[in-house]
Amino acid sequence: MRTFAVVGHLAPTGNGFPLDDLPGSAGRMDILCRCVNAALSISHGIRRDAEIHLILLGPPSPPKDLLLQGSVVRSLSPDERSTAALIRKALALPTGESFRESSPGILVRRGGLAGLIADGGYAVLSEDGRDMRTFPDLPGAFLLSDHLDFTAEEEEILPGLPRISVGPRVLHADHAITVLQNELDRREAGWS
Repeated sequence: MRTFAVVGHLAPTGNGFPLDDLPGSAGRMDILCRCVNAALSISHGIRRDAEIHLILLGPPSPPKDLLLQGSVVRSLSPDERSTAALIRKALALPTGESFRESSPGILVRRGGLAGLIADGGYAVLSEDGRDMRTFPDLPGAFLLSDHLDFTAEEEEILPGLPRISVGPRVLHADHAITVLQNELDRREAGWS
């Protein structure tokens, strides 16, 4: 299973955000929706071997961990608006420490980055990381930030995690996921 986790520093944790202004008043929800599509969408289908956590830190009740599981998700379209609508539906649920399912393969719970990292196995996608092609074996879980850098507090819980770069240029979060997915696909297919 390939696991991605994206920290949404401004992304709302309530369901009151507008679908017509995802980049603005929805706390850059557009970035997170594009990351979901990069992690889970392929041409005419869904990657059943991938999942993505969205760590939402915006108002009104942070933090929340939203999980989309490619193996069971239904009704996921590759456009930002419909993905945001599924996220908004999940955020309408009352949350506790355990995941609650809002629709097949879309779950939400109260929780943040520290709890996710404690589960183990993550590498940080970072422009100052080591070239992914120099790793004989890439880990199965990857953490990245939205359009903002990790905060100092977040960096304090990341030491010791391997840092991986997808290339010599700084990419948008969703593009980095796409490049990484391609590298993993090539390795699984035996391409070098």
